[in-house]
Amino acid sequence: MLWIPGVDEIPLSILDVKENSAVSVAVKRVGEATEALHKKKAREIIGVRGPFGNSFTLKRGRVLMVGGGTGNIPLFFLAKTLVKEKVKITFVTGAKAREELLFLEELYAQLGRENVLAATEDGSYGFKGLATQPLEALLMREKFDMVYACGPEQMVQKVFNLTEKYGISFEASLERLMRCAIGLCGSCVIGKYRVCRDGPVFTAEKLSTVKGEFGVFKRDLDGKKIPIE
Repeated sequence: MLWIPGVDEIPLSILDVKENSAVSVAVKRVGEATEALHKKKAREIIGVRGPFGNSFTLKRGRVLMVGGGTGNIPLFFLAKTLVKEKVKITFVTGAKAREELLFLEELYAQLGRENVLAATEDGSYGFKGLATQPLEALLMREKFDMVYACGPEQMVQKVFNLTEKYGISFEASLERLMRCAIGLCGSCVIGKYRVCRDGPVFTAEKLSTVKGEFGVFKRDLDGKKIPIE
C-alpha cells in the first residue's frame, strides 16, 4: 500500500526487487493519487505499508501467463522469477492500444519474441481483439502445467472458464478496490473472501466457490455490491 501524503493511499503490485533489496513499482496515471505520485520528485516522501496478502505458487514445467493492462506488472515479476528456474513460459498480453502494452520490449527480451503473443483491441499491434480470443486455440494445441492471470476481472473470468474447460491448473491475482488492506473495510470482498487478506492470488478451487460474484459484481467505497461493466 503506497501512501501519498495529503492525497490518498493506493494498492500497487511489486514490479521488481533488486539485490540490494530496493523494491520498485509501476504506476499508471489514472486518478488523483497516481497523478500526484507522477509529480513527485526524487527524495520526496511517500509512505509504504505491507507487503500484504499471499503470492503465486511457483510452478515448474510449462506455464502460460495472461495479462491485461496493468495486470502485466505482477506477472512480469513472476516471469522473471520463473525464468531463473528454467521454466518454459508463454505470455499473452492485451491492451486497448499499442502504447498501453506495458513492458512489451522487456517481455521480448526476457522470454523471447516467439513466446510472447500481443493483442490490441484497436488492432494497432499484434492480434486485433481481446487477449482471451486467441487463448482457446492456444490451449487446444499446446499443453500447460499452469495458467496465471492478472488484469480486468472479466478478462480473468474468461481465462478461468477456459482453464476449467480444459482441466488446467489456474491462479489469478485479482484487482479490487482496497482501502485498509487488513480485512476490515469490506471494499475488496468477493463472496466469502477478502482479496486483501485471502488473496490477492486465488486458485481455481477458490474462484469456483464465488462464481456468482467473480467477474459479475464488485464493491464500491462503502462496500456496496455493484455490477462490473
